[in-house]
Amino acid sequence: MRNLHELDRYRETDPKLLARCGGWAGDGEHGAFTVPSVIDRQTLVVIASNDEGWDHVSVSRKNRVPNWHEMSQIHRLFFRDDEVAIQLHVPAEQHINVHPNVLHLWRSHAQAISLPPSIFV
Repeated sequence: MRNLHELDRYRETDPKLLARCGGWAGDGEHGAFTVPSVIDRQTLVVIASNDEGWDHVSVSRKNRVPNWHEMSQIHRLFFRDDEVAIQLHVPAEQHINVHPNVLHLWRSHAQAISLPPSIFV
């Protein structure tokens, strides 16, 4: 993941939003951000962290789930060009839904993410 200070122009400092995100504006590895969508300029709320061997970025919108273009936008902003991040679809018994309009990107620090042959992607 990029040094999140590179994204300080999007960093959230509103105490009301920060209260929902732990009350802290973050650092180079953690933070809450508001980014205008490439689709309609509406707000994407992004929470980014680097904990327990994983980069994690959650992306939400107020009235709908972020779409592919918005998730790609966030991937380009928060991850370096040479980094692969994934969305996970876990077994139903492991699924936790805290917010109905949020999607997540993950990147492991410990191992490279295996990719299918390029002709498939």
